[in-house]
Amino acid sequence: MADPVAAPASAGEAVQRLIDLSRQSEQLNQQALNAQADLDIKVAAATDADTEAAAAASTLDAARSEIRRYQPVIDRAASSALLGSRTNRLTSLLVSSSPQQLLDQMSIVDLVGARTNDQLSQYQRVSSAASAAEIAARTAADAARAASAQADAVRTDLEAKRASLQGSMAGVIAAWGQLSAKDRSALAGSMFPPGFDKDSLLRGLVPGSGTSALAAGLTRIGAPYVWGAVGPEQFDCSGLVQWAFHQVGKNVPRTSQQQAGYGTPVDEQDLQPGDVVFFYSDISHVGIYAGNGLMLHASTFGVPVQVAPMGSTPFNSARRF
Repeated sequence: MADPVAAPASAGEAVQRLIDLSRQSEQLNQQALNAQADLDIKVAAATDADTEAAAAASTLDAARSEIRRYQPVIDRAASSALLGSRTNRLTSLLVSSSPQQLLDQMSIVDLVGARTNDQLSQYQRVSSAASAAEIAARTAADAARAASAQADAVRTDLEAKRASLQGSMAGVIAAWGQLSAKDRSALAGSMFPPGFDKDSLLRGLVPGSGTSALAAGLTRIGAPYVWGAVGPEQFDCSGLVQWAFHQVGKNVPRTSQQQAGYGTPVDEQDLQPGDVVFFYSDISHVGIYAGNGLMLHASTFGVPVQVAPMGSTPFNSARRF
């Protein structure tokens, strides 16, 4: 449970507290989303490793069955050697050692007929295959255990991040509750900056996936910010970007950090409407460029999806999807 929030000394302090807590929650939200994505990858890897281990074990069982099938041939070869000559050097080796050691002797053809010799060669082949299968099975089992351990570690990390996020969210909501209606309205601001003409922007957009995604995103103006939300009625920052590009057939990753590796890089001075813009050193915020230094974004708790100036947020990088 979150610690009680002390009453702010002024309205300005209350708003700043909310902004600070919201920023922290946004970072934790993206960290939790990244941990979830990492967990999904680790679980898939563990599942694949288990499948490979099972296949390797099955191959080993089949190889051992083949060995058992050829065992009578080995036994007959040993008997023939014993009956034929007890003083033969190779026979002595056969009697004193295992059938497998018999196969290592280069003069085995002197002990058995041509047909038996062929069968012994087959035995040697399947025996080698069984040895290789046993090594592969051990390796696959080790990989499966390691993948499972990695998934467990990431799962633990995710649970910790989610707990931190829940606590931070409670703090934001408590701080929000201390704001007056006037302060809440001021924090939310307007949906568009002064002089912004959405219709004019839409008419001037050059056709493309980025501009089409921007147009789709603009239909979500006014939707509330909710941590972890991906639309269509509520969003977090990366959820809005993912949703907008999904409307135009782009399978964009979920988190802002993942999105920062998607598409191609764009310099800030070369930005075009529809480019995706990233902020802060940890890339914990993202929006869609709307031209003239503006962006469409899901900002933070208490602030709906809106078009706002980019300048108030530390720019990190941009990509063209």
